[in-house]
Amino acid sequence: MMTLKGKMKSVWLSLSMVMGPLPLFAQPTGLSEIVTGLDTVWVLIAAFLVFFMQAGFGMVEAGFIRAKNTCNILTKNFLDYCMASLGFFLFGYAIMFGEGNALIGLKGWFLSGAQSGAGVPLFAFWLFQAAFVGAAATIVAGGVAERMKFSAYLIYSFLISAFIYPVVGHWIWGGGWLAQLGFADFAGSTVVHAVGGFAALIGTILLKPRIGKYNADGSANVIAGHSIPLASLGVFILWFGWFGFNPGSSLGVGNGELIARVAINTNLAAALGGIAALITVWKMFGKPDLSMAMNGALAGLVAITAPCAFVEPWAAMLIGAVGGILVVLGVVVLDKLKIDDPVGAVPVHGLNGVWGTLAIGLFGQKALGLSSDGLLYGGGLSQFAIQLLGVSSVVVFVLVTMGIIFKILDLTIGLRVSREEELKGLDIGEHGMESYSGFQVFTTQ
Repeated sequence: MMTLKGKMKSVWLSLSMVMGPLPLFAQPTGLSEIVTGLDTVWVLIAAFLVFFMQAGFGMVEAGFIRAKNTCNILTKNFLDYCMASLGFFLFGYAIMFGEGNALIGLKGWFLSGAQSGAGVPLFAFWLFQAAFVGAAATIVAGGVAERMKFSAYLIYSFLISAFIYPVVGHWIWGGGWLAQLGFADFAGSTVVHAVGGFAALIGTILLKPRIGKYNADGSANVIAGHSIPLASLGVFILWFGWFGFNPGSSLGVGNGELIARVAINTNLAAALGGIAALITVWKMFGKPDLSMAMNGALAGLVAITAPCAFVEPWAAMLIGAVGGILVVLGVVVLDKLKIDDPVGAVPVHGLNGVWGTLAIGLFGQKALGLSSDGLLYGGGLSQFAIQLLGVSSVVVFVLVTMGIIFKILDLTIGLRVSREEELKGLDIGEHGMESYSGFQVFTTQ
């Protein structure tokens, strides 16, 4: 049976015969260079897929809000990636992956002297990680939709990208204190989704509900989104992009079994999340609500992001199903608490970021790369306790730091637009344009 090295040489010879001699600088000097090249291409393709998820977030968030605020939320979504790229280049990468201590990295500002955190070139690894930063930042846009000032949002977006997210990333992926304890998060249920979800929670609490969302008796009014088709397109884009998000976190092509397992687990969790959410909302409210089913699929994707490498497909299905149920219950609880989250950012990303992280302590297997077995495989509660400590620490850190940032913004430039602007719509008030020219609708709610 031909060895991997033999196969690679055969492929290289075949390419040489077809294409002729390549320039000297393009010729790998050995097998390791070819493998590095393949790993680099894989990481870059994954980065491009995760970047494309920004479009998915944009469509979901735009579809679930009113037409008069569509341009505003898309502008925030667009600028999130711009701010993430800038902040993560200037400061974030150094804080997250630079040499330092158990709490923070201290070297590699502006990528000067920075080292790659994987077996691929620095720039490829940076681009992959920057796409993750953009995803975390833009989760918040949905939670604070239809009432947050654009100027305040831009400042928030830069700060979470440059400082808050990278600190959490250092703890878990940069060799920090949680990594040293054995905390596991393969692709970011905590690092990305819990950070974004709980930043959204504290933001929407401080902003207070939209005008007309809650009645005097505490009951909630439905403020319907303007385009279910847009939201549906966004969910499919996100589901597609997640195949870069999770499998791409292997950071190489050498372990095909790992990549395949992560991919199937990702898909099954999303599917079962959608089914479970649909059944739950149908049972509770009498109608099979598509918006809940879509958020259920996203919840399944969020929940499986941390354990996707460490669990078997049957466990991924269960994790996704629980996620779908949690997202429905989470929406109900938030309404009872009068916390107005227009697109479900907190239940989808916050609650299910926590659930997915804890699920490692239940279903994770040492045989699949985890440091110790989860509870259901005879490992006891040790891994679960580590996961609980880690995600709790991150939630507290995010709530406190983002609470301080949002409060300072509120006391200085202000967080919320005026009542008149909110009623007219942020598209006109903030940007002087309409998302759908000639069809602007002004409401009293």
